[in-house]
Amino acid sequence: MSDQQMDTVLAETRKFPPSSEFSSKAHIKSMEEYQALHKRSIEDPEGFWSEVASELHWFKEWDTVLNDSEPPFFKWFEGGKTNICYNCLDRHLDGPNRDKPAIVWEGEPGDSATLTYAELHSLVCRFANVLKSLGVGKGDRVAIYLPMVVELPAAVLACARIGAVHNVVFAGFSSESIKDRVLDSQAKLVITADAGWRRGKILALKEIVDAGVEECDCVENVLVVKRGIEEEFAFSMKEGRDHWYHELAAGQSDDCPAEELDAEDMLFLLYTSGTTGKPKGIMHTQAGYMVYTYLTAKYVFDLKPEDVYWCTADVGWITGHSYLIYGPMQNAATVVVYEGAPNWPDNGRFWEIVEKYKVSIFYTAPTAIRAFMKWGDEFPKKCDLSSLRLLGTVGEAINPEAWIWYHELIGGKRCPIVDTYWQTETGGIILSPLPGVTPTKPGSATLPFFGIDPAVLTDGGEEVRAGILSVRQPWPGMTRGIWGDQERYKDTYWCKWDGKYYFPGDGARKDEDGYIWILGRVDDVVNVSGHRIGTAELESIYVEHPSVAESAVIGVAHEIKGQGLVSFVTVRQGFEGDETLSKALNALVAQKIGKFAMPERIVFSPDLPKTRSGKIMRRLLRDIAEGRELGNVTTLADPSIVESLQDQFNKGA
Repeated sequence: MSDQQMDTVLAETRKFPPSSEFSSKAHIKSMEEYQALHKRSIEDPEGFWSEVASELHWFKEWDTVLNDSEPPFFKWFEGGKTNICYNCLDRHLDGPNRDKPAIVWEGEPGDSATLTYAELHSLVCRFANVLKSLGVGKGDRVAIYLPMVVELPAAVLACARIGAVHNVVFAGFSSESIKDRVLDSQAKLVITADAGWRRGKILALKEIVDAGVEECDCVENVLVVKRGIEEEFAFSMKEGRDHWYHELAAGQSDDCPAEELDAEDMLFLLYTSGTTGKPKGIMHTQAGYMVYTYLTAKYVFDLKPEDVYWCTADVGWITGHSYLIYGPMQNAATVVVYEGAPNWPDNGRFWEIVEKYKVSIFYTAPTAIRAFMKWGDEFPKKCDLSSLRLLGTVGEAINPEAWIWYHELIGGKRCPIVDTYWQTETGGIILSPLPGVTPTKPGSATLPFFGIDPAVLTDGGEEVRAGILSVRQPWPGMTRGIWGDQERYKDTYWCKWDGKYYFPGDGARKDEDGYIWILGRVDDVVNVSGHRIGTAELESIYVEHPSVAESAVIGVAHEIKGQGLVSFVTVRQGFEGDETLSKALNALVAQKIGKFAMPERIVFSPDLPKTRSGKIMRRLLRDIAEGRELGNVTTLADPSIVESLQDQFNKGA
């Protein structure tokens, strides 16, 4: 990106203040309170974070809050000893939360279970003792490849309890992806299941693991959870290596004291999806991550012990780590865990779950919201969603029209929406409204969380209205680097501004209220006839049309303009992607931005290529549009979409 400001085209002026009723009951009740706390968190970070950390349990208090002597390798709460599993479970056992539900689980076929905090504590202790019986101890890496069953958060917490480093691999990844992650982390144990459910089909997970670890000499044992599927399907148990979890657990005690771990001991590795190269093993440590997820969950979601909280993310992603397990459970919330697809057996499954369990907080991705819009309003309208008091979004910037649909149809115009911005590397949310405080604007991540000092800069470090997002000082939840490759960490995230500031990789703009709008990846900025535009803003223009569910815009080489645009568009149910709609969309772009932003082509598609975490892989769309050989497609949720898009694109060429 050259040292100049980006153009910004999205003009969103709607504003939605929180209701006085919500604000009066919120943890943080006013903008003045937020501003005072934020100012203190920036000017006195050690004092601020010390007070927050004191709300949690420590076996030994820290000597130093922040050690910044070797940037960018910052350390937090050095000298302290704690355990995040203890703070998720044991801390709640002596009070009223002991017998309240910790997890409410539902499988795709409709089977279900509820575990109290006391019951989950017993399960985790037994699981931890099973791990110990297999020779797993502090610092050992454990790969976890499980469906969304109760044993998944239990396995994660069991690893944390004994100081083993968990590496959760999303249970939709291929055997090759498992192999890459197991070998890179040198995992000595893999935890999997015989099978899982997805869209009415049985996934033979054990078979996939067997193929993945075939060449992994580091793997000493494979622990297999029995999912409870009655149908017979072929898989084998390798003698001496493979063990049924339920058989080993039957003989284990439900007493396992939490290890007293150093603040900077590694908690987990989580690999990025690898859409732009070799997956990176992002490292997070015990204490800083613990404190940050505790506070962000508490304030961003206004979490109370009486809340029934549902984050729809899989634990295979950072959102599932931070805001399905660690953040909510430190705050003693009741967490909903669902195994299956949002559209099985029909498009209303999510809303039926909200109604059934009286979910009060619902946190999902813009990709999912656009899918709900595409499927039609009738499905949420069939269900009673009155239990909801707060909505959230995560994963990418949400288009304003999708935000409005979410606000009106799902939230009944009464629920604040927290549009959160963060990454695997940040550990937790860094930009977000606070629901009792912040007047929200559809599509804006609004203001920084405590301890976050963002700026919008040029390459040269000059503050501008629209440019590159940066974070100017360390915060507790930040990654400690890339496993086995700290040079890559510095080259990727500290490559700008003389290595002084963190570089998330996104373009951003700051409006007249100081609100931050994410413009998409810096790599996705296009230069059309001298106009530098973030594709996220262009995509929002298309979604304004009532026929459009989702869009992705890419830049392609153009002899005259430098770059031309190609727009990939999916339409809502009941509408046709045809020449008439193409003309209407071009007219909308011309009206909203100008004729220079009209695309060279509009390609209608039933879907877009997405990673299994729901992010659109624009790299593949560029490869299709420019006729290049396609790169890695193993991380896609549905690889067949790529072939379909290629056919459609070539037909219109």
